[in-house]
Amino acid sequence: MAKILIVDDEESIRFTFENFLTDEGHDVDTASVFEMAIDKISRTDYDLIFADIILGGKTGIDLLQEIKKRNQSTAVVMITGYPNIETASDAVRLGAFDYIPKPVRSDALIHTAVLALQHKALQDKADQYRSNLEAIFRSVKDAIITVNKDLTVVEINEAAKKMCSMGPGDIGKPFAHQRPDCEVKCLDVLQKTITHQKGVEINRAECLQNGKLRQIVTLNTSPLLDSNNLFSGAVMVIRDETRINNLERDLKERRQHHNIIGHNENMQKIYSLIEDLSDIQTTVLITGESGTGKELVADAIHYSGDRRDSTIVKVNCSALTESLLESELFGHVKGAFTGADKNKVGRFQKADRGTIFLDEIGDITPRMQLKLLRVLQERIFEPVGDSTPVKVDVRVLAATNQDLAEKVRLGEFRDDLYYRLNVVEICVPPLRDRKDDIPLLADHFIRKFNDTFKKNIEAISDGVQKIFMAYHWPGNVRELEHALEHAFVLCRNKIIAQEHLPGNFSSLVTHSHYIPASKNNEVDPQAIQEALRKSGGNKAKAARLLNISRQTIYRKLMD
Repeated sequence: MAKILIVDDEESIRFTFENFLTDEGHDVDTASVFEMAIDKISRTDYDLIFADIILGGKTGIDLLQEIKKRNQSTAVVMITGYPNIETASDAVRLGAFDYIPKPVRSDALIHTAVLALQHKALQDKADQYRSNLEAIFRSVKDAIITVNKDLTVVEINEAAKKMCSMGPGDIGKPFAHQRPDCEVKCLDVLQKTITHQKGVEINRAECLQNGKLRQIVTLNTSPLLDSNNLFSGAVMVIRDETRINNLERDLKERRQHHNIIGHNENMQKIYSLIEDLSDIQTTVLITGESGTGKELVADAIHYSGDRRDSTIVKVNCSALTESLLESELFGHVKGAFTGADKNKVGRFQKADRGTIFLDEIGDITPRMQLKLLRVLQERIFEPVGDSTPVKVDVRVLAATNQDLAEKVRLGEFRDDLYYRLNVVEICVPPLRDRKDDIPLLADHFIRKFNDTFKKNIEAISDGVQKIFMAYHWPGNVRELEHALEHAFVLCRNKIIAQEHLPGNFSSLVTHSHYIPASKNNEVDPQAIQEALRKSGGNKAKAARLLNISRQTIYRKLMD
């Protein structure tokens, strides 16, 4: 049963139409003037309206325009006593389904009503289908971009706006995606689809947009066909697989990179750099504060590269005197010096075809700097007490917690050696700059110490986590590891609590309110006074509360 409205100023027409259509089982309503019709369509959604072309001071065309303005999907059939081509074409052009002339025969009226209602049903179905498609198009998380045969953008969804930095202004314009910082040549892929009318797929490609962190995407293009099954353009679907790629890479890195833990943005950049350096034999300088994990980075570079099956030899350059370091690095022959009762193979020779890791490289003497420079330049050295040169194939990784550039400026470190070492630098961030990794690191150490101590500790308490997030971590990841090891010794429960922490956390345990410093350690004087009050005047504790150095406290108090 359909809801039908008859609009005509002749009562006989309204009566006749109502009887004919009611007999067919329809729910019929009538209106004699334009205003009454407008009132009725405002309150009721009609499936079909029969409207006289002449309605007093208004016309059926006016009614049709009002219906279209309201975006109502009602089918409209015009009734006219004087049909002509102009009237009919105007009505159809403006959206009428059809028109019928007076006098109207019952069979013609019923036939027109059936066709109009069928048309409306099909139109409603198409509108619903289109609405569903639009909803899907909007909600899909993959970027979707359609273009015509001229590579003009036809449509984009919300995901494309975000992922590809596109906007509504790009619709109707030529597709232009050849940004210099973008590794995925989307334009080339679309062009192939347009040219060959075949789909193209690119898996796990790197995509950079507007200086953002890299995105890993899978790209699919397919030809588009119109209603006549003729080729009309192409659709491109871009799936962001960065998260999946990162998870897979994290699993791989935990195995190959010797438990470098961290999802922090800076750590992600280091992981990418390690991957880039793994099979390149260039010298790498690893910098960072003590306890940040520089040795783990060296292990990761070695074990992820093509030298992984060979040895990585490690030397702490600050732990040995100059003479012992020289002998340790280059070896010596029997009798070279007092106590040299046999030949000794040096670390460089042991690292042949592998990697040598020179830790604390900033502490070596000027004489050792010169000797090391020759090795880096020529991969040749002479054992102590022997003039026979030894050639090695070794990759050199070096690390320091010092500012070598400053040491060069002060004349304490050779500039030529510095540039030889610093071909590529990896700066490992301090823990205070990657505190979002603390929960992940804590979980890692809990698993490690559960194995070591044969315990079953499950986690740290919320209070401990707040303390860890507030603490400045001068000892970095190593200090976090030691703090948890200390807690494991004391903890007899399944949750590590505040009382299990080492003594240097006592000020943060005692004072639950942590006062954060602003950027660049610029702290409001009132915040300093508050921190001193909470710490009982102890400047070291106040500095820890403010997450700044004690020297900054003194400087601020002197200002």
